[in-house]
Amino acid sequence: MRKHAQRGIPRRIKILHVFPNFRVGGSQMRLAMLVGALGTDIEHTVVSIDGDHAARTLLPANANITYVKAPTAGNFVSRIWSYSRYLRNAAPDILITYNWGAMEWALANAFNRVPHIHMEDGFGPEEIHRQIPRRVWARRILLRHSTLVVPSATLGDIASRIWKIKAERLKHIPNGIAPSAPCKTAIAELGLNLPDLPRIVWVGALRPEKNPLRLLRAFSQLRGEAVLLILGSGPKLPDVIAEAERLSLLPSIRLLGHRIDARDIVMQCDILALSSDTEQMPFAILEAMAAGLAVASVDVGDVRQMVAAENRPFIVPPCENALGAALRELSADPALRARIGRANRLRLRERYDARTMASRYADLFHTVAMAAECERPAHVQ
Repeated sequence: MRKHAQRGIPRRIKILHVFPNFRVGGSQMRLAMLVGALGTDIEHTVVSIDGDHAARTLLPANANITYVKAPTAGNFVSRIWSYSRYLRNAAPDILITYNWGAMEWALANAFNRVPHIHMEDGFGPEEIHRQIPRRVWARRILLRHSTLVVPSATLGDIASRIWKIKAERLKHIPNGIAPSAPCKTAIAELGLNLPDLPRIVWVGALRPEKNPLRLLRAFSQLRGEAVLLILGSGPKLPDVIAEAERLSLLPSIRLLGHRIDARDIVMQCDILALSSDTEQMPFAILEAMAAGLAVASVDVGDVRQMVAAENRPFIVPPCENALGAALRELSADPALRARIGRANRLRLRERYDARTMASRYADLFHTVAMAAECERPAHVQ
């Protein structure tokens, strides 16, 4: 990091991260890894628009990071004015906004021109099938002078073709994770009374776009042949329980809720299932690959490209019958699962290492900060 200070930018860079919320999710997990990897030369402030900072538990207690709630304001105009004033007073070296829910801050920044990076990780259920025109135009206009970072090639194509982001302002930085550490939580210690059957695990927020009901209907083809662990909570939980009861699946399912030791539990399972309607580059897939698991998933985002070639026959069309068939074939063949798991672990180490991801973000942050410093008038420096 110090080499950047010698090239004319401050040794410590102040970054303001603006999230719609800071609950546990993929973008929050990535920031947690980056804060740990980038060291003390970067000072982070996290603004949560809705005031929720639950994901702070992902970060080390000694992290160089401050958590604040977004300024409160009533209507659209007063919010933009309030955000603009906050930016002027905070004077960060870089503003980073996350996903559509933080786009008002990009508009507010038009009055401040803080160097801006926008990070887009995917879409909600309202944009699964088509882009909303007003959002397309907002992205085209508000991001034309910004740097846009996407984790998936699929999203990069959308940004280029539909949002018209220029190639020099579009950065594709795949997500990465560190190799799996030894488990701290053993499944045997959780008192789950699991039968001696293959363990299928599903990880995510129980929201409509994750389509957990598709998962249950797919799993119903394996009744009595496997056990399903569902890690996550959210508004669809009552529907999940009702559907599991309707399908007579409750004896074969364990609803574990949101857990900070989710990665430990994944490592002790046999198959990861993914049933989402929309994803780009899900961390759940990377964690399964790191743990040496086979993946049964609907073909969404970059999932097919992420997994090893041996796993791709089990990336299937988005329907419950196809997903159920993939789960059933993997459940029935331990040798096949082991072979796929080894290939997935190797591919992760070769393509999706956390150190590579952190290095690319460090270069980006310092390049953006340096460009702004060079453009600043001499009497201001």
